[in-house]
Amino acid sequence: MSTPPAAPVEKVIVTYKSRADEATSNTAARSDAAEKAEKTGESLSFERRLAGGSALVDLGGEASGTTVAEVMDAFRADPQVASVEPDIRAYAMAVTPDDTEYAKQWDLFESTGGMNVPGAWDKTTGSGVTVAVIDTGYAAHTDLAANTVAGYDFISSSTDARDGGGRDSNPKDEGDWNATDGECGTGSRASNSSWHGTHVAGTIAATTNNAKGVAGIAYGSKVQHVRVLGKCGGSSSDIADAITWASGGSVPGIPANATPAKVINLSLGGASSTCPSVYQNAINGAVSRGTTVVVAAGNSNTNASGFTPANCANIINVASTSREGNRSFYSNYGTIVDVAAPGGETRRATDTPGTVTTPENGILSTLNSGTTTQSTENYKPYQGTSMAAPHIAGLAALLESAKPTLAPADIESAIKANARPLPGTCTGGCGAGIADATKTVNAVSGTTPGGSVYSNTNNVTITDNSTVTSSIAVTDRTGNAPAALKVDVDIKHTWRGDLVIDLIAPDGTVRNLKTSAGSDSADNVLATYTVDASTEVANGTWKLQVRDVASGDTGYIDSWSLTF
Repeated sequence: MSTPPAAPVEKVIVTYKSRADEATSNTAARSDAAEKAEKTGESLSFERRLAGGSALVDLGGEASGTTVAEVMDAFRADPQVASVEPDIRAYAMAVTPDDTEYAKQWDLFESTGGMNVPGAWDKTTGSGVTVAVIDTGYAAHTDLAANTVAGYDFISSSTDARDGGGRDSNPKDEGDWNATDGECGTGSRASNSSWHGTHVAGTIAATTNNAKGVAGIAYGSKVQHVRVLGKCGGSSSDIADAITWASGGSVPGIPANATPAKVINLSLGGASSTCPSVYQNAINGAVSRGTTVVVAAGNSNTNASGFTPANCANIINVASTSREGNRSFYSNYGTIVDVAAPGGETRRATDTPGTVTTPENGILSTLNSGTTTQSTENYKPYQGTSMAAPHIAGLAALLESAKPTLAPADIESAIKANARPLPGTCTGGCGAGIADATKTVNAVSGTTPGGSVYSNTNNVTITDNSTVTSSIAVTDRTGNAPAALKVDVDIKHTWRGDLVIDLIAPDGTVRNLKTSAGSDSADNVLATYTVDASTEVANGTWKLQVRDVASGDTGYIDSWSLTF
């Protein structure tokens, strides 16, 4: 939100001097409000005492600027008053981005498979942080240009680089296409250029709120393209030097990095039962300089321990999840995986490899339309742990920006500690679960929502075309419920689109949390809803009401809770 609306002032906050009766006595404050009402001719009334001791005085409705000024002058003229100020409105600044393709970015905001990113934007957007994308280089894109800083081309082979020379200061992606089968070794297939690095970069830091394309997770950060992958991939020697340079280390014959990265994304890898020392030494050096290294687990549907640099130490190893919150069918797994993030599935596991049958379930990001060399910019959905890793790199940038004193180990620990269990399944191990951006940012910035939690963990069966409720009795609170009452819901149910979910307040007021959707075939509802319940008395019996509006799928309320 660039310009908050100009809301009328309806109340003022009066702070009395500590020795004044009105500072501690509500009766005295009420009498003083009546006195000022008589003096000004306005309908003033004492409403309540604030936590800090100030008195909230109601002006009797929307007041004009003249009325507010007159009332405040009357209080200021009172020698018992320390200060008076209007009760102004505040607004969430992380409103839905206006990027034209944002609605397709389920990976950022959907409650089942998404990473809960928008809520983090109230605290941080990644400003002041550079993220190095060590990959294929940069295909020029107007949705990335403003967030791109100077990088480097570390491909030492002129044949692989396709730019007529070896290492240089231009990280332009010259294309990684293969003209014929077998060109890059036995079993390799002919393929078009992937523009892989540009897609990864868009997930991290595409320009946001520019009425164009997609939104980046850490859209206040900068991307640094470090090119290491060209024709037939890239060498570990070039990749290791790129890690060192990107993190601010010294590489012989290469100018120093003017904008060292605090986060490195490595959406690349190869088969190896151990981590090569050239990789481990470079990663250790980067971490010692305060750079967090994020690595994709791999796409072979096998144990990630057999792939490198995923099997190196001092990294964050990232598996991929689907829109339904399952481990993506292709994603590697295992005990060395640290955390999972959305990587999508542009096809079902049983569909023909190379086809795109479910593009809506992939990760949409910046790309180029060229089949070999660069052509016009565009956007396309991809799938892969290569797409999952930049989600974590983007989150690391948000954390680094929110609290620059965090070490790489702190960032990894925070991401893992605040991840949520996969709502679907993961055979083999997906680490701590799906990363939660908002929860993690709140945790490191010291703004984790507090208050008392009231829960009901008794299962309630949901049958076809039925309505059921689960109750929570709140008995120990005073006053009204908060304006940001948190309602955490865990419902196990196939085809969740059948469900309508409501919160019922003690006085019977119904607030809808979720509507039905015939096209939403995913399983389970695992979500946190925020409800303005400030008009409701806190004490009483609150109910979660679930209606199944169709036949064929059933389930149960597993648990739910209220956080006051």
